[in-house]
Amino acid sequence: MQRRTHKKWVIKAVGDAEAVALSGFLGVCSTTARILIGRGIETVEVALQFLAPSFSAMADPFLLKGMQAAVERVLLARKSGETVCVYGDYDVDGISGTALLVSFLRQVGLTCNYFIPNRFDDGYGLNQEALQRIIDSGATLVMSVDCGITSVKEAAFCKQAGVDLIILDHHSPGESIPKTAAVVNPLQPGCGYPFKMLAGVGVAFNMLIALRSRMRQKGLFSTGDEPDLRDWLDLVALGTIADVVPLVGQNRMYAFYGLQKLENSCRPGIAALKNVAGITDAVTCGQVGFRMAPRLNAAGRMESAVPGVELLLGASAEVCSAIADELDSANTERQNVERTILEEAVAMVDGGGNYPACKSIVLASGSWHQGVIGIVASRLVERYHRPTIMIAIDGKGTAKGSGRSIPGFHLLEALTACSGHLERFGGHRYAAGVGLQAAAVNGFAAAFEAVAGQILGDSELVPTLDVDGEICPSDVDADLVNELKRMEPFGAGNPEPTLMMRGVTVVERRVVGDGHLKLRVTAAGQIFSAIAFRQAECPTDGILDIAFFPELNRWNNSTTLQLRVKAIRKAEV
Repeated sequence: MQRRTHKKWVIKAVGDAEAVALSGFLGVCSTTARILIGRGIETVEVALQFLAPSFSAMADPFLLKGMQAAVERVLLARKSGETVCVYGDYDVDGISGTALLVSFLRQVGLTCNYFIPNRFDDGYGLNQEALQRIIDSGATLVMSVDCGITSVKEAAFCKQAGVDLIILDHHSPGESIPKTAAVVNPLQPGCGYPFKMLAGVGVAFNMLIALRSRMRQKGLFSTGDEPDLRDWLDLVALGTIADVVPLVGQNRMYAFYGLQKLENSCRPGIAALKNVAGITDAVTCGQVGFRMAPRLNAAGRMESAVPGVELLLGASAEVCSAIADELDSANTERQNVERTILEEAVAMVDGGGNYPACKSIVLASGSWHQGVIGIVASRLVERYHRPTIMIAIDGKGTAKGSGRSIPGFHLLEALTACSGHLERFGGHRYAAGVGLQAAAVNGFAAAFEAVAGQILGDSELVPTLDVDGEICPSDVDADLVNELKRMEPFGAGNPEPTLMMRGVTVVERRVVGDGHLKLRVTAAGQIFSAIAFRQAECPTDGILDIAFFPELNRWNNSTTLQLRVKAIRKAEV
């Protein structure tokens, strides 16, 4: 099933003088300095903040447009004894943001419940029928998190019904901003907040910072009952990492400290989730992204995301354990469904006669599960390196699609150009959703391919491997590994460094596990142990270049230096 795609290696160029200077100021090796500079971290001040994140560097949350009005409206609800309903999204960002707001607001004295839309019955974002049910339940203030910025009609409905709406979102606004009690979104026009790449849960966390600050000013906390916001960083990290926002600036702070909180979280739900995910030691970004988040997402993909919120809010270890088991089972089901759809999609592409000439991929079927097609779209992008839209058609002829993109192709802008074929769409540069009629699928696919053909040339259709720099074999040691660990956590916007070594010869090769290569390699008189996961078919004869990440491999109470090989190619001069 896996296609080994040949990538173009792109090696970042960094001047020697700059690297030597930064290396001297920071007390790190030149390799680490080159990596930092290659990522735009060029000054000592910026580098120190990156290597040792501090919340003192955070911007004032009241710089977010709408924050003042949002805080005052929540304080009024507290004073008046109103019921607040948090309306979240059904992904991990929305789930964690909902749990964050509900738990904090309850702790500071508000009556608060929540609503998570069902992906299949309510659809994405604010839904008028759902809002009516919320109003009927007695809520007089609705707070959306991770959705709402394009809900102009739904905001008007709330206003007409006499219910205030606060929107906390991070998605790109449409032409009009909803008219509500407050809209807090760093991307809205006129917002002076300097950091624009927050996840939805990050916007919500800024709301809590501002709310606590104002409550403190008003003397609303008695001795000892002021909440410690660090207690919510586990939820902030969970949503931030899962939503794949760049781990720079504030997001890096949230991930850096939030991962520590996840490791030692006092929430029974987090403990139960880690247990079913098989996490027993320090929590990493990879474990959040590939073990914890998929289980939280699974229930919402297959049916309802409510169990995910209940897990994060749960106080009983026994109840949380049962919910975690339920989510684990849903994740297994999701994996099986995903595997089936992926096999069908690959067969459609390979047998369709359009690839590799096509610049995009649009596939549709009446048998596909709507909740899983976004994941499959991501798998197809990895396999074919084409912007991809997967569309599920129901029995009534209504189609819903999910898309993923590649560098150089702004998915939301492309969908805007094809909007004549769509009933609705939304998203951002790399991910988006669409709604249309089944009869319009072919027309949309043709229009989408035409847009891709205008934007993407042959060079953009070749995936790249970004190499942070070349390194001499003598410079690869345990000290380098420990320095690179200071750059963690790695993730979107701060990927794990990739180094390159030229003139490598393989002196020992064997296949282990599920198609992995265990190697011993030599270069310039140095010998290294290496592992190349899922690369058993890769030729290793002759003189080679390798792209790798150095790490310390701990096994049977011994620690050895190991190169985790990401790519191998014939040596190039």
